[in-house]
Amino acid sequence: MNLLYANDRRGQYPDSWYAATATPMDRFPTLKGAQKADVCVIGGGYTGLSAALHLAEAGRDVILIDAQRVGFGASGRNGGQLGSGQRVEQDTLEKMLGDPHAATLWQMGEEAKDLVKSLITRHNIDCHLKPGVAWTASDKGDLNHLHTYAGHLQSRYGYDQIETLDHAALQSVCPSPDYVGGVLDRGAAHLHPLNYALGLAKAAAAAGVRIFETSPAHHITEGRKTTVQTDAGRIEADHVILACNGYLGGLNRKVAARVMPINNFIAATAPLGEGIKDVLPRDVAVADSRFVVNYFRLSHDGRLLFGGGESYGYRFPTDIAAKVRKPMTEIFPHLKDIPIDYAWGGTLGITMKRLPYVARVAPNILSASGYSGHGVGTATHAGALMARAVQGDSDGFNTMAAIPTRPFPGGAALRNPLLVLAMSWYSLRDRLGI
Repeated sequence: MNLLYANDRRGQYPDSWYAATATPMDRFPTLKGAQKADVCVIGGGYTGLSAALHLAEAGRDVILIDAQRVGFGASGRNGGQLGSGQRVEQDTLEKMLGDPHAATLWQMGEEAKDLVKSLITRHNIDCHLKPGVAWTASDKGDLNHLHTYAGHLQSRYGYDQIETLDHAALQSVCPSPDYVGGVLDRGAAHLHPLNYALGLAKAAAAAGVRIFETSPAHHITEGRKTTVQTDAGRIEADHVILACNGYLGGLNRKVAARVMPINNFIAATAPLGEGIKDVLPRDVAVADSRFVVNYFRLSHDGRLLFGGGESYGYRFPTDIAAKVRKPMTEIFPHLKDIPIDYAWGGTLGITMKRLPYVARVAPNILSASGYSGHGVGTATHAGALMARAVQGDSDGFNTMAAIPTRPFPGGAALRNPLLVLAMSWYSLRDRLGI
């Protein structure tokens, strides 16, 4: 199944609230005929746009191609949360990789947040960047874990932007009957993800990147000069950057074995008006402690943007709004009858350990993907790291590439059935409270 077209129209953004409120941008042309470049970037999400922008600013001749539109995939559909650190918590990373490697990854996570914020400022990207992400707990065990982890970040890493919230304090942030407390990360942030992607594309084009949309890559011929073949053209380049994430398909088997595409869903309610005070009286984003995470925030026009609901196949459900309404009303029962004006799905990439897969898959082909729901900062940063590696500075790239990433058992043929079994078990565990 080609996920580029399984759930979406060719050359069209999904019918999301993000697309409806995005800053208008003219289409980029389709690639036709033979082209040459120093670097060919495949994929127009945060990873590819960041890599292309940084390379062009360094004086490299760059072509970026996307099978659909820039920001079409997870970069233009996600929850808009710019989180701290990595997708995996630091104490787990310390056990997995050792203290020095974990500490470096923490610092790189902080660099990722700073990079996003600096790009938004430097390129005047209007994406409604706002501070604050709360992590919430639905039981005392999860609450103790969050508070212990906040203390760990403060004592081990000197991170003073996180505060613990008891039940009363959390209710002043998010008055849901489901939550017993949590933490608030003031150093994290949230934004309009599609406008951020479009702002990166505008900056990249202004820096000299040649961007081509509706130009799917379907074959790469490796060599000293690598050739990327599209439907109507080809690109010969000294270096290739794979930035496809969940939409890679079979373009590279090594990456495809380690990065699995899965779907997630978001709904935008009608504007809440005075009802905002009963949902998010403080304008922060929220993510909870469930295995299948619920995540939500307010839009700049006063809607609740709520992400949740799992899907075990690659096809989107026929009624996405109903899929999201179920977890939304578990968190906010009083919204059971609120109109949902927009509902959409998106495909992201996950790895076995929920850490990104960064690799040199050939001497002059670099890849980064599998951000596992932590991509706003990590993907932007990974693009910059690959841009530096192309220029000869591979230190940061090598740090990320040193994270061990196992292939999914059985490859593409079995990984989806295994995912179904795993997700079913964890979903049942959440419902039973075990």
